[in-house]
Amino acid sequence: MRHVITALVMNEPGVLAHVANMFSARGFNIDSLVVGRTEDPQLSRMTIVVVADDRTLDQVRKQLAKIVTVVKVRDYRDTPFVSRDLMLVKLSASPRTRSEIIELASLFRGHVLDVGHNSLTVELSGEEDKLDAFIDLVRPYGIRELARTGMIAMARGGHAMSLVGEDGDGTSASAPSGTVPPLAQAGGRPVRAAAGRMPTQEELEATPPG
Repeated sequence: MRHVITALVMNEPGVLAHVANMFSARGFNIDSLVVGRTEDPQLSRMTIVVVADDRTLDQVRKQLAKIVTVVKVRDYRDTPFVSRDLMLVKLSASPRTRSEIIELASLFRGHVLDVGHNSLTVELSGEEDKLDAFIDLVRPYGIRELARTGMIAMARGGHAMSLVGEDGDGTSASAPSGTVPPLAQAGGRPVRAAAGRMPTQEELEATPPG
């Protein structure tokens, strides 16, 4: 069964290698892994899709949390979430088939990014099933090149992945506006979960000497 896990990690060199090595060493199967920046310049967000049963999923989550550079781990097993995948696909397109491909891309809410003498490049985003369906339809035209980002995911509603506390239902709670988040535990050592904000002059003046 496929499961989606997200992890907030420190934005440092070698973090991706640490995570990949952990999966490789324990024989966990990664279906896709995407890393990108977050609203905090000190943190990056990993979205990992794994093929595993519930027992293996718990092991993956625990092993991820043990990595020093991993700040927080969350799986969406019991949480409603939205997901998206981005794809670029270059298709063979003759003058006769070009309009057909453009019409198909439009039906799937895709965008034609480049037109060549004998090719078209289409951008398409959405859930994985949508992209797979488009690939099946355009395969007879001839796929010259295809690139996909892999899945990114986010919980629905007000369930934000934060470093500050937990709500009563076990989901993460966002920090109130204007507050500095407390220390969070990352692999057994404390890490300041602030968004890199510099103190104001009023805060500096209010701080006791020493």
